[in-house]
Amino acid sequence: MKLKGTVFKYGDNVDTDVIIPARYLNTPNHQELASHCLEDLDATFTKRVKPGDIIAADSNFGCGSSREHAPIAIKASGVSAVVAKSFARIFYRNAINIGLPIVECDAQIDEGDQIEIDFDNGKLHNITKNQSSDFAPFPDFLQNIIAAGGLLNSISGGKA
Repeated sequence: MKLKGTVFKYGDNVDTDVIIPARYLNTPNHQELASHCLEDLDATFTKRVKPGDIIAADSNFGCGSSREHAPIAIKASGVSAVVAKSFARIFYRNAINIGLPIVECDAQIDEGDQIEIDFDNGKLHNITKNQSSDFAPFPDFLQNIIAAGGLLNSISGGKA
């Protein structure tokens, strides 16, 4: 699996409370969640994001509460993947469970860069900077979960 997109860049410790503020957790509607994604951190995000864009961050992305609303809001906003130096473990698992590809990689990425991610071979290429970085490729079972659109879809044959 390969993805290519434009980067939105954030720093360290982006927590789930700024990914999707608690005041919006009363809706099960994924598009409604997406319409408030990152609004307390970047008020322009929802106006600028386009399908296929990629979020890049520094360390500890997705820290805070264990709400799966955070990766749902990101995915529903059209973001194709999240790249960070490290993720909070519960966010990492929630992202995989809902089919949002994430990459732990210490790459030099800035706002607006174009990057390509090759999940099969564990390669991240920053097209803008012409730099490449390696990361641990996803094992087949994780790629299957993501390709199915999440864990429930992967075990139910797409009927979840």
